[in-house]
Amino acid sequence: MPADWIKRNHEALYDQANQTVDYITVVANRTRMGFGADTPLGEWLDDVFLPKHNAFNTALETWLDISTRTHTMTVVLNGAEAAFKPEYRQLYASLKGNPLVKDEDLTRMGLPTRYSGSSHTPVPVPLTVPKLETLTPSPGVIEIHFSDPATQRKGKPHGVHGVEIVWSILDTPPVNWSELLHSAIDTKTPYRFSFEGENRGRRLYFALRWENQVGDKGPWSEIESAIIP
Repeated sequence: MPADWIKRNHEALYDQANQTVDYITVVANRTRMGFGADTPLGEWLDDVFLPKHNAFNTALETWLDISTRTHTMTVVLNGAEAAFKPEYRQLYASLKGNPLVKDEDLTRMGLPTRYSGSSHTPVPVPLTVPKLETLTPSPGVIEIHFSDPATQRKGKPHGVHGVEIVWSILDTPPVNWSELLHSAIDTKTPYRFSFEGENRGRRLYFALRWENQVGDKGPWSEIESAIIP
């Protein structure tokens, strides 16, 4: 297991934690893994973990809005993240030590699987580049559909957590990925951009690469572009 499995970037942590919460709050999953609402772990989940997760989500979503991104909001976000991370670590420790929780459950929650000494099979570093398809389903909206080029299936290769997407709206084509200043992690295809009306007709440049379950990244795709409809 890596020294620290928690994502470092605010937005990457947001995506990782939401993947965990989306899975762990399904009643059937909770019951099967032994922490329904009437169990001690279930009560801790509802009374401690989820409120701190919600506080982190709310702070990040407010911070991501340029109109509400102030120094005070940055302090609030850092505090909410600092309060949430220890609870996230505690949740993972509880899940990993629970025999009712399978490695498949951990993977679906965006968490590292259990390792057993030197006999474990390491998660491979991604070697392929995501296959992309760009659609413009409605005004101001661009969808990026990604798939595994090795299998032609929609979604991700084995061991991959999601894709990292970098992008910018530019007047001239970029010559390097470092010119794409915005980034996001997406764990399920497609990734959807929604732009305001003043951006219609401008060109969006973007690139993708796979990221595995322990944070190793694959090679970048070529920089692609699309006109905002």
